[in-house]
Amino acid sequence: MKIRTVIVSFLLFFANQLTAQIPSNIASLLPQGTFIKTDVAYAADTLETRTLDLYVPANTAKKAALVIWIHGGGWRQGDKYGDMENMKTTLTAILANGFAVASINYRYSTTAIFPAQIQDCNQAIDFLYKNANTYYLDKDNIAVIGFSAGEYLASLIGTATNAKIKAFYPNNKQPDFKIKGVIDFYGPSDFIARIGSMALNEGEQQSSSTALLGAQPVIRPDLAKIASATTYVDKKDPPFLIFHGDKDTTVPITLSKLLDSYLKLAGVASDFVIVPNGQHGGLGFDSEAIKDTVILFLKTNLK
Repeated sequence: MKIRTVIVSFLLFFANQLTAQIPSNIASLLPQGTFIKTDVAYAADTLETRTLDLYVPANTAKKAALVIWIHGGGWRQGDKYGDMENMKTTLTAILANGFAVASINYRYSTTAIFPAQIQDCNQAIDFLYKNANTYYLDKDNIAVIGFSAGEYLASLIGTATNAKIKAFYPNNKQPDFKIKGVIDFYGPSDFIARIGSMALNEGEQQSSSTALLGAQPVIRPDLAKIASATTYVDKKDPPFLIFHGDKDTTVPITLSKLLDSYLKLAGVASDFVIVPNGQHGGLGFDSEAIKDTVILFLKTNLK
């Protein structure tokens, strides 16, 4: 009787959202019957940049494990619909296999520098964790998936949670949620390693990394280290699944290999997949093989 009551409450809660206003190109990607809740404010303010959309599978026989979707855009553009069209096969499959998806907005570096972005992501996850019953979510089974700049945030969430870095959380308060898996697509995980030989050129002064940190990494390596996901790798980190194209000229593939190496040295399960001829994003990352690998990873780690 209790389960039935919860399901009925869930259906009533989502009833006025079944025709929610989301872009038609995104709506077409969702399996029929997907429950939609849009523009959910996860922080106590009215900033559009601190909202999320929630997609819950039609099958409500049990609470849905949750996948947090973090968009790319160099931390200064993009939104919660970002990367969905390029990953439509994978997105549809995630929902069709019974996983809920929460796609989040976060503050741009043009508005607030690091650690605002990781604070927002952690606050969004904590909001969903605390409201899991309302949204019929399994709060004990949460994974994160990120693309480019979003990959960086996903990997930092995955590695830094155990480190209990207070500055990464609103009000310096560590939340109770646990991350069960991280799926990374072609992002920078180590700002020190990314400095490179062009660091002092004008281009680096205007780079997305500099805008995020508020200073050039080569001038403030202390900040670069604090912001790097590799800094916090330890044996308690969740499993990682990492994808990177071997033709990526935006983020060197070596950064993903470096993260993979740190994880494996710490004894963390990590699968590093090189995408042949893959550039920085695009439809080449939405192949059947990649989709199947993602779904297997989620089914294995979200139980």
